[in-house]
Amino acid sequence: MMLYSMRSAFLAAAGWLMLMACVADLHAASEPRVTNLSGQVQQLVPKGARVVVLIFAATDCPISNRYIPEITQLEREFAGSGVMFWWVFPNPGDTAAVIRKHEMEFSLHMPTLVDARQELVRMAHVGVTPEAAVFAVDGAKLREVYHGRIDDRYIAFGQQRPAATRHELADAVKALLADKPVAAATGGPVGCAIVPAVATQGVPLQP
Repeated sequence: MMLYSMRSAFLAAAGWLMLMACVADLHAASEPRVTNLSGQVQQLVPKGARVVVLIFAATDCPISNRYIPEITQLEREFAGSGVMFWWVFPNPGDTAAVIRKHEMEFSLHMPTLVDARQELVRMAHVGVTPEAAVFAVDGAKLREVYHGRIDDRYIAFGQQRPAATRHELADAVKALLADKPVAAATGGPVGCAIVPAVATQGVPLQP
């Protein structure tokens, strides 16, 4: 009887280990696969990073382009604090060649990702450009703490304040670095809708 119980316990443990291995494989397979402008697969989290910030942009979105100076300033402000900023271009028309031309025209120097399959779009739960997503780095995992507008400068299309009165993205990063709760945005982002990616079979990818 004891031998049977030990055998059952062993089989249960083996089954649990196999299940955990399958879960680990599934998690690894679901990691976002994005590339840089050279077409190489890019890791989102460099060594020493505490925070990862994704700025979703589009080369042909005027509001997105008007935020370039703001994002550039934020990257400089948090330089040396373990904050990694990425430009993310998810629209199908924004190929590497188009983005390179855009970088030259707007003097973009921040690292850039091409989210051709919009895996980062789904991971970050964003829908427009410009829109930001902030992630805490927990070991090898990313935990989203904020997604939404950069600030409240834009009220609606064609309506904007002379200057922003709320700076949700900057506040989110500061709170995260200080181990404080991160507040949600008090309003939705204003910008251009992200164009759905199309799979090789011609069927739009599910958001």
